[in-house]
Amino acid sequence: MKKTILGIESSCDDTSASIIQDGFLLSNVIANQEVHKIYGGVVPELASRAHQQNIIPVVDSAIKIAGLSKSDIDAVAFTRGPGLLGSLLVGTSFAKGFALFNNIPLVEVNHLQAHVLSHFIMEKGADNQLPTFPFLCLLVSGGHTQIILVKDYFEMEIIGQTIDDAAGEAFDKCAKIMGLPYPGGPFVDKYSKDGNPLAFKFTKPKVPGFDYSYSGFKTAFLYFIRDQIKNDTNFIEKNLNDLCASIQFTIIEILLDKLKLAIKETRVKQVAIGGGVSANSGLRNSIHDLSLKMNFKAFIPEFRYTTDNAAMIAITGYHKFLKGQFVGQDITPLARMTF
Repeated sequence: MKKTILGIESSCDDTSASIIQDGFLLSNVIANQEVHKIYGGVVPELASRAHQQNIIPVVDSAIKIAGLSKSDIDAVAFTRGPGLLGSLLVGTSFAKGFALFNNIPLVEVNHLQAHVLSHFIMEKGADNQLPTFPFLCLLVSGGHTQIILVKDYFEMEIIGQTIDDAAGEAFDKCAKIMGLPYPGGPFVDKYSKDGNPLAFKFTKPKVPGFDYSYSGFKTAFLYFIRDQIKNDTNFIEKNLNDLCASIQFTIIEILLDKLKLAIKETRVKQVAIGGGVSANSGLRNSIHDLSLKMNFKAFIPEFRYTTDNAAMIAITGYHKFLKGQFVGQDITPLARMTF
């Protein structure tokens, strides 16, 4: 008998719903929130209000696109955390109501685990190559930078992580310093394609083990730009492409230096990347090149699975459903969660 899971994601500013059936994707609908761009970042109160407006039409669309009805759904999975509490509350409340009304199980999902397990989403008619255990996952986003040893679907060990700021935040903050729109990461990626990655050299932090640090890099870049503008007010405009290329080169080099150490120590032969920064073309190309040099199999997600999406929530919920890992109606969202 087919197992059909409705996934709901509302951890930040994207409202998303997805249908997974026996591990295969049937639909994945995402409603973005443009309102935050004028503020240069996500405004939590505005995000939660937008989720309230979007949640019903998004879920309705996901079910219709899948060609199903509510009665076909066997369980509803939702993001419990981490994320913005107001946003999480909208998704959690809807999922609880949907499960209660339809008398189906409720499955809570850790947003970070879902990014890792997005690599197990299958599509009909596609060449579905899935990682086997164990594998390493470099999870990189605006809020998290982690190297995770994945031993099983729900047996994950964080062996390295940022001690301060995340790589995605470094991209966005550097972009903001240069006056680029929010979110700045994609603009840095765009302009870097026409720039020289070795035009400007930025120092890399010295952190022991597999851990990361980006706060010093951000501060150094701020002071560098400040000093250059004193001599030439048009410095950023004249050197934008080279600046973006150099920023991207440095951030990725920091990521890969620690990843290479982790690969050597664990001797794992499969490496996946996930999170919003995994959409960065420089990182994707670098992981591919590194896989050839170090002889490991790389798993690089499709762009639609890099940002926050309900498909990754649904596939995680599917595997939890198979294990009978359900929660009750007293479940509450958590702004912070660990594995």
